[in-house]
Amino acid sequence: MDSVAYRRVVITGTGVISPLGNDPQGLVNRLRNLESGIAPLTQVPHGVLPFDSAAEASEFTGDISEYGPMDKKLQRTIRKGSKVMCREIEMGVAAAQLAMHDSAINDGDVDRARFGVVYGSDYIMSLPQEFAAGIAKCLDQDGNFEFEKWGELGKPEVNPLWLLKYLPNMPASHIAIYNDLRGPNNSITVREASAGAAIAEAYSTISRGHADVLVVGATGSRIHPLRSLHAAMQETLAGEQDDPTMMSRPFAEGRDGSVLGEGAGAMVCESLEHAQGRGATILGEVVGYGSSAVGPLGGKEFLRTAIANVLRAALGEEDPKAIGHIHAHGLGTVECDAQEAAAIADVFGVAAKQPPVTTAKGHFGNLGAGGGMVETIASLISLGGELFPIRNADPLASDCAINACLNDSIPAGDQFINVNVTPQGQASAIRIKRYA
Repeated sequence: MDSVAYRRVVITGTGVISPLGNDPQGLVNRLRNLESGIAPLTQVPHGVLPFDSAAEASEFTGDISEYGPMDKKLQRTIRKGSKVMCREIEMGVAAAQLAMHDSAINDGDVDRARFGVVYGSDYIMSLPQEFAAGIAKCLDQDGNFEFEKWGELGKPEVNPLWLLKYLPNMPASHIAIYNDLRGPNNSITVREASAGAAIAEAYSTISRGHADVLVVGATGSRIHPLRSLHAAMQETLAGEQDDPTMMSRPFAEGRDGSVLGEGAGAMVCESLEHAQGRGATILGEVVGYGSSAVGPLGGKEFLRTAIANVLRAALGEEDPKAIGHIHAHGLGTVECDAQEAAAIADVFGVAAKQPPVTTAKGHFGNLGAGGGMVETIASLISLGGELFPIRNADPLASDCAINACLNDSIPAGDQFINVNVTPQGQASAIRIKRYA
């Protein structure tokens, strides 16, 4: 650790893969225009789940051109590496490459030993196809699986590299290897709270002098033959509607559940001195964060407690009136939205005293671990301009008395807090402001 006790941490580049496109400014424009990324599924068969619509990142196909401009050698390397990447990892790597290009970091004088990666993800499920051939070798004449045959006949049919496609630390590993990043490398796996936790970890690492630059991101997908099934069995999901764009209704009267989605986002974070030294364009500054875990043993309203904890921590000693807006979790379930609204009131007071509250989940549902990063980038790009409204939140529910942003004429302000929480009560929040 060097002699600098505390370093300011700034953001110099962003990249997104989302159901509303793969360009950060385009994402914000589409949010402001109240566009929806929820549509009939293409990755999961219809008629087998309680829903047939979700928010797919349909503009991401995995083609190398979607990773942003890069030299031919790196293109070949990533294209070859994609053979051992599942879709979640591909989206994460692509978002990181887009963010680095946006920051022009590779054009600067960078010490690779002080340039690292912090990436968030969820547990990543393998596709059933990975084991289909092996299982087929172990079936008897009646189609029953014979376990005793697996070691000799089934397992040899499984690709020995299959696990590399699904390990949650692989986004950070691939990004570091492809770009020769030899600094701190960390992977965060706390579901929807992963993005905020990753930004917090990056902030701490840079501010204490252990790195100059970190690629910070998160990737996730709730759209998967098994993952979607798990969600349908374990979570409260929105019912199918004739118009799928009306399924996700955060904080609204009549809301009935969350919508599954997928996406990834990444930012380049640097110490202020490093960014200034290379003449980087500074997009914003990370100025606060919070994390908390309050499970069901913490009481019936444990989500409320967890969210209030991280809001207070991220706010710190800042005047609540200085917060331009809150980017809420806004899951769309009755219980979570009501508890989140109560938590916002606990920290900021009644609706009339609160900053404007928005959420992008009405536009594209729950992107899992990637959602918090895509949401943070959308709020960052909006600072100094107009805030995007909550889609489908009118009329607001009586149990969600928040200062909801319901039109596109409300200023986003000069700083915001983004908050996310898991069903188990793990919460994270991050506060970012315009650089000055």
